[in-house]
Amino acid sequence: MQAINCIEDLRLLAQRRVPRMFYDYVDSGSWTESTYRANERDLAMICFRQRVAMNVENRSLRSRMLGEDVAMPVALAPAGLCGMLHADGEILAARAAEAFGVPFCLSTMSIASIEDVAANTARPFWFQLYVMRNRGFVERLIGRAKAAQCPALVVTLDLPLAAQRHRGLGRGLSAPPKLTISNLAGMAVRPKWCLEMLRTRRRTFGNLAGHVEGVDDLTSLLSWIEQQFDPRFCWSDIAWIRGLWDKKLVLKGIMDAEDARRAVDAGADAIVVSNHGGRQLDGAPSSIHVLPMIAKAVGGDTEVWFDGGIRSGQDVLRALASGAKGTMIGRAFLYGLAAMGERGVRLCLEILAKELSLTMGFCGILDSNAADSNIIMNAPHCGTSR
Repeated sequence: MQAINCIEDLRLLAQRRVPRMFYDYVDSGSWTESTYRANERDLAMICFRQRVAMNVENRSLRSRMLGEDVAMPVALAPAGLCGMLHADGEILAARAAEAFGVPFCLSTMSIASIEDVAANTARPFWFQLYVMRNRGFVERLIGRAKAAQCPALVVTLDLPLAAQRHRGLGRGLSAPPKLTISNLAGMAVRPKWCLEMLRTRRRTFGNLAGHVEGVDDLTSLLSWIEQQFDPRFCWSDIAWIRGLWDKKLVLKGIMDAEDARRAVDAGADAIVVSNHGGRQLDGAPSSIHVLPMIAKAVGGDTEVWFDGGIRSGQDVLRALASGAKGTMIGRAFLYGLAAMGERGVRLCLEILAKELSLTMGFCGILDSNAADSNIIMNAPHCGTSR
């Protein structure tokens, strides 16, 4: 078996082990994918100040997110279809995060349901909410997250409309997969994946199936999902959610300083600077480009987290030095999950932690919480290749 030394190694292994339609779901953006690429590129353009002859023996990655102690300032971001990358994927990812000591956030569009993940893990997890047209369903979903003892609700703000994702068009992406000739051919060359999926009962959207009135088969379920994007979604809906949810509230998808201030006024305990991984508005700036501006606008009024393009522990440090108090990783842990299941997610976290710790040492800091703009600089030719 090949040595796994970095997140890119996990990505290459994932590409070989899952059917193309599910790999492309993870590793793609919208339209021309310019924003998707910019997320990684702009992070790599940030240089570190290398310091020498400083005692950096006792370094600590430990931090706090939403008042919770974490092994490092990283959380697993909500991601749909984890259970299609690896059988029981959400449960495996949650267990890996639990063992490592970082938060896991379950997506509304997960394969394993809220109740299923709660029954198979020991540590409470966060739940991510899409605000759909069917507000009755949304209210029931919030109630289910409460019943599962989720300590935080992460509301995604940037999906009122479905973006055009060229690599996803025409692939017939669904859970379970539609049995087209193309899909069958793609699955046939991934026998290990097929065997894993045959062994599990979790093959469709667990938070939706059996919970949506009038939806009783795959066709009706997919049709219902397509109709649930809500362009009417606005700040008054956040006020409604805040009234239903009395625990920690996180608002994800902030890319503008004015919106960040509105999120603070709406009672957000944390905001996530995120462009949905370049999967929504192509042509928007990278997340790291707007992070310093948003952090400055918010000040200390709420926690500011960063999401978008993190592929190394060095990227985590770049985000912290740019104003974030915490980070979320999506594709990085999904590569690990697709490649090696629970072990792959754990390996992803170990890689990030090692890289973060080493880079802190070279920059002369002992505590990840001490990272600030003094340890970075922008240079035109810094880190242009990975």
